[in-house]
Amino acid sequence: MVDITPLDRILIETDAPYLTPVPFRGKRNHSAHLSYVIEKLAEWKGVTPAEMERITWDNAVRFYGLKGRV
Repeated sequence: MVDITPLDRILIETDAPYLTPVPFRGKRNHSAHLSYVIEKLAEWKGVTPAEMERITWDNAVRFYGLKGRV
């Protein structure tokens, strides 16, 4: 699904407590693992992890109406 999702529509989260990314599979998930999600998304979308972090941050700010960079 990520291959057809536009970059400006991607958000990341940690709501799935038992869907921990590799290399932590089998352990409880938490927000410290978001960097692994960012790295994999960046690889799939052909951008750097720093760019994917910026993109997903800006998307969250827009989606949730937060104050921040956009």
